Amino acid sequence: MDTLTAREMEVFRLITRGLSNAEIGHELFISDTTVKTHVTRLLQKLDLRDRAQAIVLAYQTGLFDASETRPQDRPDGSR
Repeated sequence: MDTLTAREMEVFRLITRGLSNAEIGHELFISDTTVKTHVTRLLQKLDLRDRAQAIVLAYQTGLFDASETRPQDRPDGSR
């Protein structure tokens, strides 16, 4: 986890909330392409194959507070 940049950690947190790339981009004011780059880099750095593994890792390590990861926290209010 120490190898992740601050922005990659932000993207990681939003992934655990179930946000899509477009939603993450909207939340962070960055393009979908930039989000994809951050997701790819964080998965590579953590040696994970997909978002599902990233979410499992976050929960197993207690990386993010469960209250931060609730789907109702999506910027558009959807679940």
